Amino acid sequence: MPRQLHTTDRPSSTAQWTTLGRALELRRRDRIVTDTYAPVFLDARHRALQFAFVAGGPVHRQLDRAELAGIAASGLCRHRMIDEQLLAALPSVSQVVILGAGYDSRAWRFASDIGSRPVFEVDLAPLSRRKAGLVASRPDLFGHATIRRVEIDFQTEALADRLAAQGFTAGTPTFVAWEGVSMYLERAALDATLGALASVCGPGSVVAMDFWQWVGRMGGYPLRLAVQRGMRLIGEPLTCAVRSDAVADVFAPHGFAVADLADGPELTARYATGGRRCDPGMYVVAARLGSG
Repeated sequence: MPRQLHTTDRPSSTAQWTTLGRALELRRRDRIVTDTYAPVFLDARHRALQFAFVAGGPVHRQLDRAELAGIAASGLCRHRMIDEQLLAALPSVSQVVILGAGYDSRAWRFASDIGSRPVFEVDLAPLSRRKAGLVASRPDLFGHATIRRVEIDFQTEALADRLAAQGFTAGTPTFVAWEGVSMYLERAALDATLGALASVCGPGSVVAMDFWQWVGRMGGYPLRLAVQRGMRLIGEPLTCAVRSDAVADVFAPHGFAVADLADGPELTARYATGGRRCDPGMYVVAARLGSG
C-alpha cells in the first residue's frame, strides 16, 4: 500500500513495471529509449517476467499493437520526451532535480552531458537506499556521477529544506524531471510541490512531467478501465487527473508557463516505433519558470 512505501524497501509496483518496459526495449533495434541500467533495478519477479517476454518473441511483438500496450508505449515515450527536455535545458541550467527518482538512470545515461552539474535524486528513504545499494553493487556499470541523494518523508518534511540540506543552490536555473508521480497524488499535494519548486528554483528553470486525464468517459477503452481498477487493487490508485487543455492553469499560479505539451497522438508521432501507439490518457508537459 502507498503508506507502506514510507517504511519498507519494497519496490513500487508501477516503478518496477516502467523499469521493466525500459529493460525490454533493449532487445529492439527500433528502441524508443535506451537504458542499459534498467535491468539492474528489477527485482526477481520482474526479471522472470523480462525473461518470459523475451522468450515470447513474435508473440510479444503482436501484443505491442494491442490496446493495453498503449500504456506501456506511453511510459517509454514520456521518458524519451523528458530526456529530450533535459538535454535541451542543460546549457541554461546549473543543477538537475529528479523528483520521485525511483529507478531513473538519467544521471548515468547523460553523465557526459550533465558534466559537473549536481543531480539531486529525491525519494523516500527506503527506496532511495535500495537504489543506492544496487548502484554500489555494480561499480563496473555505473561508475561515477555527481549524484546527491535527498531522502524525504513527503508527509512531514519540506522539499525546500531537504534540498538545501544536500547543497541545492536556491534561486538558480534548474531542470526538474517529475515522472510517473502526479497521477498518484491529491491535487493539493501537486499544487504544494509546484509551489515549493517555484520558491527554490530560479527564473528559466524547467519542470518536465507527465499527467493523466480521463478520456471519453472510458468509451472504447475497456482494457484501460481495467488497468485503472487494477492500480487501485495493488494499492497505487490513480487519484489526480488534469485535462491537457486545462493544465496551463495548474502551472500559472506558481509562475510557470507551458513551453511544450505532447498528448498521446503527439507522443506517438514524435517517438513511437514499430506500429506502437500511446494511450490518450497520458501526456507530457514542459513548463518554464518566469521572472516573477
